[in-house]
Formats: sequence, C-alpha cells, structure tokens
Amino acid sequence: MNVRVRFAPSPTGALHIGSVRTALFNWLYARHTGGTFVLRIEDTDAARNTEQSLNTILDGLKWLGLDWDEGPGKGGPHVPYFQSKRAELYRQRAQQLRDAGLAYERDGALRFRMTREPVVINDLIAGPVTRALGDREVADPDFVIVRSDGQPVFHFVNVVDDLEMKITHVIRGEDHLSNTAKHIALFRAFGITPPAYAHIPMILNVDGSKMSKSDPDPAKARLASLTAYVEDGYLPEAVRNYLCLLGWSPKDDRQILPIAEVIQKFDLPQILRHNAKFDVSKLEWMNGQYINALTPDDLDRHAAAFGIKCDDAAYRRAVLNLIKGKISLLKQLPERCGYFFTEDFPFDPAAVAKSPVDPVQLAKLKDRYASLPAWDAAALEAGLKTLAGELGVKTGQLIHPCRLAVSGQSVGPSLYHMLEVLGRDRVLDRLQRFKS
Repeated sequence: MNVRVRFAPSPTGALHIGSVRTALFNWLYARHTGGTFVLRIEDTDAARNTEQSLNTILDGLKWLGLDWDEGPGKGGPHVPYFQSKRAELYRQRAQQLRDAGLAYERDGALRFRMTREPVVINDLIAGPVTRALGDREVADPDFVIVRSDGQPVFHFVNVVDDLEMKITHVIRGEDHLSNTAKHIALFRAFGITPPAYAHIPMILNVDGSKMSKSDPDPAKARLASLTAYVEDGYLPEAVRNYLCLLGWSPKDDRQILPIAEVIQKFDLPQILRHNAKFDVSKLEWMNGQYINALTPDDLDRHAAAFGIKCDDAAYRRAVLNLIKGKISLLKQLPERCGYFFTEDFPFDPAAVAKSPVDPVQLAKLKDRYASLPAWDAAALEAGLKTLAGELGVKTGQLIHPCRLAVSGQSVGPSLYHMLEVLGRDRVLDRLQRFKS
C-alpha cells in the first residue's frame, strides 16, 4: 500500500505549535514509509481566512523543513488543494448521498442519516474505541452536512477530500477522536473503506493547562504559536527535534537526534497515549546544543538575521565562535556580543557596582599587555597572573576590572580568549579610556 497522509490547516491565524507537531508526525510517517505527504488548505471560513495566515503556514512548514509532496506550490493529481476551490466536488458528493436516500433536507439544510449502531474506531494509537450515540443523539442522531446557505460543513468536506485524495492514514490530534464516528459513517455511505485513524495525544503547558493562542496569560499564549520560536531565535532543527519527543520516544535516553534517524525509527504504534507537556526550558537547552554545533557558515548566516554585521568576516566569525557556547537563543547575540563591534557599548550598572576598580592597577595591566610579544590567550593569562603576583593581589582584582573595561559586563566568555579575539589595539584603547 502506498501510504498517503495529509496535514489540513485553516489559514485563520498563527500556526499553533500543536498543529506543527501534527504536521511533523504526518511528515515523519510519510518519510518513514516512503509514502506521500499532502498539504491541504481548509479555507472555507471566508470571514476569517487571510493571505497572511496562509503564508504563515507555508513559511512555517518550510522553516521546519517539512516539505510536502502535493499541495500549494507543488500541485499534484488531486488539484486544487484549497477547499474553497472544490465547491463543485462537494455539491456532487452531497447529491450522491441525497440520491441514495442517505441524506435529506430539513429547514433548508442537508442532513446525513447517521447510523443508529455504535461505531468502533480501531485507532492505531488509542486502540479500539467504541463510539455509541449520546443521550441527545438517540432521538435524532442525524447531522448537517450542508448548511441552509449552501456551505458544506467540516465533517463533510473533510471526508470528501480524504476520499478523493486517497488518504490512507489520518493522523491528527486526540481532540478529533469524537468526530471520527461521523467520518467513518460517511465513508461507508460512499461505499469506501475508511482510512486508518491515529489520534495523537494533546500538548499541554507545564502546569497541565491546554496550550492556547487565546490564553489570558500572554506568555502562555505566545508559546502556543510557532511565530514566537522563529522570532526568539530557535533553530528549526532544534524545534523539530523537540517536537519529535512530545509523544514519541526512540526508546533510549538520548535527546539530540538526527532527523534521518528519527525518520528511520518513527512509527505510529510507538506514539505514547498520555498527553505531552511542553517544557520551554528544555527546548531552550536543546536549542543551545544545536547553536553550539553550528558550522561557521551556518552560524554566520543565522547571526546576520539577528543584526550581527561586520565587514571583517574573519573577526566576525571569531567573535561568533567564541560566543556560541554561551547562548541558547539567537536573539541573545546582540546583547552578548555587541561590544565586539562598537566602541559605544553600555556598561552594566550591576557590573560597575560589583567591586571598586583601582585605576593604578588597571593602568599597570594595560602597560603589561602592551609589552607582550605574543597576543594569545595563554600569553594574556600569564601576563595578568604575573602582574597580580607582583602587586600582591588576587587575580580576580584584575580580571573583573579588565572585563568591565573592555566589555561593559561582568560575565561572558573566557576573559583571555575574549581579549585575544578583540585584538591588541581594541583592548589597549579600552583599558586606556575606561573610567570607573
């Protein structure tokens, strides 16, 4: 069987991180099985759809590296891949049900004759689920498939599109499990075997609440949108890696996994049943690992997007290589390494207040550094320690003033490696200019 899966978002706002995980799991399954990943846009809500939201979806999937085989910009055998352009197909399928006596009109709307028997959903993750009629449904289980204004509803178009596009596996959030009995009944009404269903667990905040873009807590609402991770300087590889581990496990304790290995190991029966909690601190740690592993070319490219620019490419790359192990988000770069690229850098008040600076000692350090025959970390360290011994002070009494004078901060990368990268002229100038 040629596996065919789909991701069918609505272009009505920012891309929810839970939807991203759904797209990822569909993509992984398609790549694992050698199947086809279809992107279909459910844009029948004309009042809420926007071109900006559509672009956000397409750009977000591209950013994550989730390439689709059929869909917008790719085409395929089942064009168009926009529900708004498939109205005639829905009309024909609705008439088919009406002609077969499986749908009827009431109050101007077309209703589907729902089965009165319980529907068993053989879910690939949740296991067998029996969906019996609810108390309200017993008296009238039928449901609307085309509204009185002629607009088909989600349940109907979803099934028609899956049927027409020959979708073999529907992988979606567990919140859709309650809809599946209706979808299975519709497939059977058309004389088609339903696809296999796999409902993945929900993603929750660390406190157990639902991740929602409309959460009253702005911080939580922001974390629910993929846009936040792009803006904050997460690498797509890190976000993708972390999302793989929300509801799926490679059966060992490793956290950093090459995507090729995930594709090789990923399968639906391995997906966990319990809900996954989104720990942004863990994702940030993982992002730091990915940043630290970047090649010089890739780090340079990402840094440029966050405003790090300098005509001296060798110097710029040396700075980035020094800093990359000290950051977990790319948006931290301007603050952490801005002083490398300007003489007009700010002085952290807390760093200034940390301890008094002896201008005489700092002048002696400047003179000692000026006399060094070699300008490298080892020579700089030896020079400072030798001077501290001669002055009868602890090395910290020279290290802090030196760091403050050349960077305006009290923390950062190794002082001696920082001085080496800054270069002799910058360091001596800054030591000379500094006034505590």
